[in-house]
Amino acid sequence: MNRTKVINKKIERRKKRTRSNIFGTAKKPRLSVFRSNRFTYVQLIDDENGKTLVSASTKLFDKKEADLKQLEQAKLVGKLIASKAMEKDIKEAVFDRGSYKYHGKVKSVAEGAREGGLKF
Repeated sequence: MNRTKVINKKIERRKKRTRSNIFGTAKKPRLSVFRSNRFTYVQLIDDENGKTLVSASTKLFDKKEADLKQLEQAKLVGKLIASKAMEKDIKEAVFDRGSYKYHGKVKSVAEGAREGGLKF
């Protein structure tokens, strides 16, 4: 089997394992984190209706914020998603790290969201 296919299967297995215990509702949505090599994406998802309530990413940043280190950008994304959630009267969420370890950018997003007022 191709090496890439094996790696993708492992990623999907880890993602499935974390997602089996996590479910978002309209009042307490799932805060899903996806990170690529360049950008970090965050969404608040209502799994009951299958809708994304709020989203944010590092793609939205202007030149000044884009020059920051990726960990600092991730923290800003967390604060941004928290402020957008507060506008929609969402105060609590369930954190979904996906297939990633709670480490680095994923941890920074969580810390930023907590600083922004979102509770996990």
